[in-house]
Amino acid sequence: MMKTIVLPNGRILPCMGLGTWRIGDDVDKETKEIDAIRYGIDQGIRILDTAEMYGEGKSEILLGKAIQGFPRKELFLVSKIYPHNCNASRFFSSLEKSLKRLGTDYLDLYLLHWRTGRVNLNEMVSLMEKAKARGLIRDWGVSNFNVMDMAELLAVEGGENCLADQCLYHLGSRGVEYSLLPFLGRHRIFFMAYSPLAQSGGLREGIFQNAAVVDVARRHGIQPIQVLLSFSLFREDVVSIPKCGSREHVFSLLEAEKVVLDEEDIALLEKAFPKPSRDFPLDMC
Repeated sequence: MMKTIVLPNGRILPCMGLGTWRIGDDVDKETKEIDAIRYGIDQGIRILDTAEMYGEGKSEILLGKAIQGFPRKELFLVSKIYPHNCNASRFFSSLEKSLKRLGTDYLDLYLLHWRTGRVNLNEMVSLMEKAKARGLIRDWGVSNFNVMDMAELLAVEGGENCLADQCLYHLGSRGVEYSLLPFLGRHRIFFMAYSPLAQSGGLREGIFQNAAVVDVARRHGIQPIQVLLSFSLFREDVVSIPKCGSREHVFSLLEAEKVVLDEEDIALLEKAFPKPSRDFPLDMC
């Protein structure tokens, strides 16, 4: 049984999903990538994360192929909108294209991919709420928002309906722990961690060779990369969405999900990669 989390909307989901960054870019890998996603769903994974930016829609297309035949209501589909499409003239066209590529009538969660000066938060919230009212999305949220961004969002009428914030987070990039995660917890907004395996962005160089990571991996009979996933899953308030590239990789993720780190493991890892003692700018990729 996979570890679960209760979302603010009451839905209960496994704490690990699958991400699709750079999935669908290579037609020669399509069969392998579709097989990986379908295998993950068969094993109990429900959160599937993508974006219109990923391969300019190619990842959505591949994910749409992969989910064919599975009961839609059992899945939790997440996609993201470009900032430059998050306005009255482009929002619904962008959303409908994502839905068409995915082969679905609705998204469980629609995220603003990141914030730029182009994005008017009042307009963004209004558009998200209209999409929700039309049944095109079940819930909405944001990605790569720091505490100041979230505070501004919550000051907007309807901003309190934000369900999630998705940011980069892994053992070597723990900045969100200082103020963002506590802020989200106070406001009942759930946190999604992308690149929990340090697949891109943040501190990665040498992390898998770190003595503490290697030691913990040896203690549990797993690989160093699996330790990173176990670390992010150790928290009760984090949903981790590692990339899925092959059935073998998804199997290794599922095996890591079964590992329960103990206090000694966490102490070793935190000595090597200390908790943040102050706020840092968000790591992004």
